[in-house]
Amino acid sequence: MTDAYIIDAARTPRGIGKAGKGALSHIHSGRLLAKVFEAIGERNDLKTEDIDDIVVGCSSQVGNQGGDVGRMAALDAGWSTSASGVTLDRFCGSGITSANIAAANIMSGMEDLTIAGGVEMMSYTNQLSGADRNGNMTVDGGNIHLRDQYPQPHQGICADLIATLDGFTREELDALAVESQRRAQIAIENGHFDKSLIAVTNDDGSVALDREEFPRPGTSMESLAELKTVFNNYMGLPIDNSGETFDQLVKRRYPDLKINHVHHAGNSSGVVDGAAAIIMSTKEYADSVGWKPRARIKAMATIGGDPTLMLNEPGPAARKVLKRAGMTTDDIDLIEINEAFSVVAAKFIRDLELDPEKVNVNGGAMALGHPIGATGNMLIGTVLDELERRDLNTGLVTMCTGGGMAPAIIIERV
Repeated sequence: MTDAYIIDAARTPRGIGKAGKGALSHIHSGRLLAKVFEAIGERNDLKTEDIDDIVVGCSSQVGNQGGDVGRMAALDAGWSTSASGVTLDRFCGSGITSANIAAANIMSGMEDLTIAGGVEMMSYTNQLSGADRNGNMTVDGGNIHLRDQYPQPHQGICADLIATLDGFTREELDALAVESQRRAQIAIENGHFDKSLIAVTNDDGSVALDREEFPRPGTSMESLAELKTVFNNYMGLPIDNSGETFDQLVKRRYPDLKINHVHHAGNSSGVVDGAAAIIMSTKEYADSVGWKPRARIKAMATIGGDPTLMLNEPGPAARKVLKRAGMTTDDIDLIEINEAFSVVAAKFIRDLELDPEKVNVNGGAMALGHPIGATGNMLIGTVLDELERRDLNTGLVTMCTGGGMAPAIIIERV
């Protein structure tokens, strides 16, 4: 099997995902990704005519993000028309999946140079209806009706459900959110993200955003205690035009359970805009153009589980990818688990008996935000930069995703 190597990774800062308020919100999704393509191409003297394929993750592929945004972004960046592109959707796991597929294409021996990427403009997609963003798989009248077989609540309700079943308190989850903010602030102040970060410019050349826009330095247990929980307000809402509410759906599976609602804006992932890209190649191609690879793909995995508890699969995904690599958690130096909600990281750390000091060492999505389709690529770049900064060797990245799935990847420095 051919080895796949990471040559470089780049990303935008995360902009607040509110239309008219976030610093990136006026930029088209394809144009934002094109900015990353331009930057990573220029700094590596990328011969775009040699690219075998571009694999991009994007969860809400509609409107500005429809029409194979990955291919369109490559064309907008001025890359060779011979560099084909495809856009995929595995919800939040789209970014890691794009990297896994781009790497697999090289490992199969069929390709020599690939680009993995991701983009999500939540300031745009949040203006769309739920059906427009996510499709419609639950309503009768010609559409597939899956809710009876696979009851899947809102992700925030799912987070509170898992916290209740696993006995996590609000105080425990708030403490993790405070620590995420603290670590992110240290990382930003000390330039830990600078290697991958690009400044996003407007079409007139002025700077749109050159720093993380979402973090809230100084967040404390006291400030979080003042926030009201959010997802209890969703329980009585109808899921679709069937009239069934989320409360009724949850009670199908857990008829006697009283959910303890513990998640709020401060211990949930931030709504942001962002894009990212990774260059991957064979060692032979890297040598031919004078590149020095930064890391090798050690193993990849994806797993599915119960859609009702859709946030629970990062643990099983990590175990699966570790088994494939012939490794244990003790062999991994740094781990990135996406903080979709605080309980996701808390359960992951507890279930795998991890040292919290090697998990999300520069903070996570509760502090920095989660641009759905791009987050996985961002986390791969983040863990690689940090491995180099600390002179460590191996990193594991995983995240939960809608539908009860999780992708995972292990990289090692070379």
